[in-house]
Amino acid sequence: MALNIGNRIFTKIDRADREIVNQFEGIPSSNIGDMMNRLYCMREGINRIGQHKKSMVGTAFTVKVPDGDNVFIHKALDLIEEGDILVIDGNGCTSRSLMGEVMFTYAMNRGVAGIVVDGAIRDSDSLDTLDIPVYAVAVTPQGPYKNGPGEINVPVACGGQVVNPGDILVGDADGVCVIHKEDAEAVLEAVKVKFSGEQKLLERYHTVGNDTEKHIATYKEITDRLGTEII
Repeated sequence: MALNIGNRIFTKIDRADREIVNQFEGIPSSNIGDMMNRLYCMREGINRIGQHKKSMVGTAFTVKVPDGDNVFIHKALDLIEEGDILVIDGNGCTSRSLMGEVMFTYAMNRGVAGIVVDGAIRDSDSLDTLDIPVYAVAVTPQGPYKNGPGEINVPVACGGQVVNPGDILVGDADGVCVIHKEDAEAVLEAVKVKFSGEQKLLERYHTVGNDTEKHIATYKEITDRLGTEII
């Protein structure tokens, strides 16, 4: 008897609260990553593709596929909900693209908040104008297989991070970070303080100038603690 492990679709997922999700809009991924002890940012190979500057905030809708095969991604596009981010575990395979302009447009029309592919895409120039942020490891014109199987809404690995269905993803020009839904409220509270403090500091730098004495004192304390030799 054949097992269905690796060939399953879970249609019901527990998404992070939408009110909390929306409050991450406009907060830099770097600030969010800092407040999670710099352990929950996707690796540098997950890059935003295209010239648009739209940021990405939403809840994860996950897909796990065989190398270079996109059948279950097509299936996911008919199950995904508005405000979700399509997160694809393509095993980092870059020899075949998993999505292109037709699929990007279909996703955009479905209200998808963004796409993150641990693998390759194609038709990258379309992302200069399409109103959907897309992140991927690579670009290639080589098309995908359409054999299946795959899994939808299971925990996946993407950009070196575990992403569970319903987790929050935030992406901008720097990259993507993952906020597990059970941590979302605490992270939001902490990152609001971090973001506000940085904005006040930047305002001072731009208007009054550098707070040089404080800066020197802060890093002198660290080098003194390390016993750094000054030559």
